[in-house]
Amino acid sequence: MTMFKNRLAACFAVAAIFVLSLLTLGQATAAGMVGGDVIATSKGDLHIQPLNHATFVMGWNGETIYMDPVGGADVFKGLPAPDLIFITHQHGDHFDVPTLSAVAGASTKIIAPKSVYDMMPADLQAKTMTMANGDQKEIMNIGVEAVPAYNLTPDRLKFHPKGRDNGYVLTIGGKRIYISGDTEGTPEMRALKNIDVAFVCMNLPYTMDVQHAADAVVAFKPKIVYPYHYRGSDVDEFAKLVVSKSKVEVRLRNWYPKS
Repeated sequence: MTMFKNRLAACFAVAAIFVLSLLTLGQATAAGMVGGDVIATSKGDLHIQPLNHATFVMGWNGETIYMDPVGGADVFKGLPAPDLIFITHQHGDHFDVPTLSAVAGASTKIIAPKSVYDMMPADLQAKTMTMANGDQKEIMNIGVEAVPAYNLTPDRLKFHPKGRDNGYVLTIGGKRIYISGDTEGTPEMRALKNIDVAFVCMNLPYTMDVQHAADAVVAFKPKIVYPYHYRGSDVDEFAKLVVSKSKVEVRLRNWYPKS
């Protein structure tokens, strides 16, 4: 009888663990996960999921990062809420107050240039840390460097003046991730070192054409480059130019799913 009771207790224990695991899986599924590409780091995989134009999500080490979230809450449906948000500059395809208000939780931290901070309502300002070109900090075990993002061509200077906007270099589990924001192939971009993954913009008249973008990428030689923010540009031509002159891996992804 004792042996029977022990076996029965063991069966109940196994069943309880099974049910608990199903509940946990259900909660994880309901909460959503970051999908997309996977980059191995020294502290677990970094997941990268393009969403639209300049907006994407990264997941790493239990943290979720939103980059330039715009388009409303529905764009992020099924994804985890952000722990950290980066904003590169004030233009509407990178910064949108209603979207930020919809997705930012009570503990969400935002990093943005001062020009963006000044355009925020008080509740979002309370969540925001400003960074200027050249600033460095660490947050959530992620190293952050704010790098210049600006136009060089005389008739484009009005779009992104030098000193106002940020690109970012994030150090995540030993990997250096560069996000260009809106910029041309500046001396600061071309001088970047040891970049593992780069997100590089290209579209006229606001940033640069594919030829100049490819030339800049060949100069700083990231291991992997994602062309993004490329509406109206020939990314196949960009890829051909980069591959013909370097060993950089070009990853073409669909940044315009509704097009």
